[in-house]
Amino acid sequence: MLCSTKIRCQHFILPKFKFKLKSFTSSSTSTSYHHHHHHQWSGLQLWRESPVNPNRAWGPQGPELPLKRDQVEIPSGPGSSLAELGALVLSTSDPLAKSQLSHFAFSKWSSEKLPIGLFDPPSRPARPSKPHLVPPKDIPAPKDSGLPLNAYMLHNLAHVELNAIDLAWDTVVRFSPYQEILGEGFFADFAHVADDESRHFAWCSQRLSELGFSYGDMPAHNLLWRECEKSSGDVAARLAAIPLVQEARGLDAGPRLVKKLIGFGDKRTSSIVARIADEEVAHVAVGVYWFFSVCQKMGRVPCSTFKDLLKEYGIEVKGPFNYSARDEAGLPRHWYDSSSTDEQSKEQLSEVYKRLADIITMENENANSSSHSG
Repeated sequence: MLCSTKIRCQHFILPKFKFKLKSFTSSSTSTSYHHHHHHQWSGLQLWRESPVNPNRAWGPQGPELPLKRDQVEIPSGPGSSLAELGALVLSTSDPLAKSQLSHFAFSKWSSEKLPIGLFDPPSRPARPSKPHLVPPKDIPAPKDSGLPLNAYMLHNLAHVELNAIDLAWDTVVRFSPYQEILGEGFFADFAHVADDESRHFAWCSQRLSELGFSYGDMPAHNLLWRECEKSSGDVAARLAAIPLVQEARGLDAGPRLVKKLIGFGDKRTSSIVARIADEEVAHVAVGVYWFFSVCQKMGRVPCSTFKDLLKEYGIEVKGPFNYSARDEAGLPRHWYDSSSTDEQSKEQLSEVYKRLADIITMENENANSSSHSG
């Protein structure tokens, strides 16, 4: 099981998650930070309440029901909790089976009201023999890949989506021992993200097949899982590295990919990519929501905590940024863009003013109680 080293923080007993008190500047600490100070994606509650999405095929008009049902083979016995189902997905190597099992797991948990449960995640997800994983610098350029540009871009996206299934389920399973602290909603959200990602992979895989190719036809990198491994003992770092950095990069890249695909003359693939990019807003919003929540529990100011974590874990944030999509997801600009310092100054000033107001209120109350007792 996971290391159960803990620290006390106010009235909470929190997993240590590698949060060392000395690694944070005084600007990171705030016992008065409130979650409602932050702009939240307007669609978050609707996304949470939406029924399980069965439209895992891409038809002439967009997402639709598959012609045949998924053939998911579940070993007898497993499946009594969300964490156990997640571990089963992580242990599945075949990409399509992983995608189908991910959907089955979320559907089963949703319909049968299973507990979150506890389970030990595999040290790393099971992978197929292809694609061959290489360093990012060794990924072939489009002209050397043997694939046309649209299939090349689609293969890269399919690889991201397959990794995203594992990243979401690893978050569910790995942090399942801390469900009393994080709350059931944390696990419900990331299981929902995993289901979305499995649907995205299914669309990419279908379209690759229509173009005469399949996932595994060219090498891919293991960068995404390396970022995940860095944060395996730190829930705040996991939220920073994956939804707030990696998934946010998807928001930046989406419109550029769509434009290139339209230029290439592949309207169908461009529609799939556009839909995936649109649905990724929810995943960044979920990360923002839970990052604020974890910071609140730990008495930390989210902005400076996010920046401290990026520095500690060597995570780089690079533009160009899709500001409108990031804003929609509720990701504050001054967290990742050094040119947006005015807003950060306002946030810090509002914190100072709030603390001053609290002190004045307390002093007034003390003065009043003293005069009454006198």
